[in-house]
Amino acid sequence: MRTNRLGQSAVAVTELGFGGGPLGGLFESLDDDTAAAALAAAWDSGIRYYDTSPHYGIGVSERRTGALLRDRPRESCTLSTKVGRLLVPQDPDGRTDESFQVPATHRRVWDFSRDGILRSVEDSLERMGVDRIDVLFLHDAEERFETALRDGYPALAELRAQGVVGAVGAGMYDSALLTRLVRETDADVVMLSGRYTLLDHSAGGDLLPACAERGVSVLAASVFNSGLLATPRPADDAPFDYAPAAPELVRRARRIADVCAAHGVTLPQAALAFPRRHPAVAGVVVGMRSADEVHRNVRDFGAEIPPGLWSDLQGQNLLAE
Repeated sequence: MRTNRLGQSAVAVTELGFGGGPLGGLFESLDDDTAAAALAAAWDSGIRYYDTSPHYGIGVSERRTGALLRDRPRESCTLSTKVGRLLVPQDPDGRTDESFQVPATHRRVWDFSRDGILRSVEDSLERMGVDRIDVLFLHDAEERFETALRDGYPALAELRAQGVVGAVGAGMYDSALLTRLVRETDADVVMLSGRYTLLDHSAGGDLLPACAERGVSVLAASVFNSGLLATPRPADDAPFDYAPAAPELVRRARRIADVCAAHGVTLPQAALAFPRRHPAVAGVVVGMRSADEVHRNVRDFGAEIPPGLWSDLQGQNLLAE
């Protein structure tokens, strides 16, 4: 796979990255063997960028990602994780964690302070069993953005200056706040969730131009909008951004699928290709929970997309200019 450098940093990522949310049991439980098989399939397919977070399964995703790296040359891959939530041990007492199907052995405590971030990084290094993190993101700071910008980002910049991490930025769905971060800091990269996809082009009006101007890379996540764009023909009950899709969105996705089919392309193939058309986008990050999902996404990622597809979608008012 091709690799792209993140901003002005020395860190490079493969254009297809492995998203670690499902490794934490997102919505469905996941056993260790299936998780390990998914990670191994990604490695064997040429994926060398792995993204995780303490939030994903209250540390389970980080531990599973670290287990993969113990048997591979650390210098041959790029690893990112996130800060903003500390994990505090608690008695699970038979309870299951939030949206992640794992025992509730810890609770999350929001903390974008310098001390909280340093502790979070130390905890992540220990959970993953690695000696460094390549990319560090402020995570889900929408409701705490001023604190994250004032206190959290300087801590990330400090860690980058010390060589503890190679590149820094933020991962959020709010493109306006990410645009502020890009314009007010010297971030290397942002991870944008679900706001530059076949169905939601909103970041094309604010964040992507700012990133292109400032030399900041974008990693496009949730390019399937949590499921609506993940199949060739969306079902009536397909989800959109982790909630049931509105009927008009399902109809729009199906119209896009019809145009794709006329060009010999599937909806997931187009969804994976669309963000990469913008010069600021360094890659897409896709959550994967099984070897079969990895193989399918790798195949779809490599599909050739006829240029006429995009002009036809624009001509039918299904795609912004």
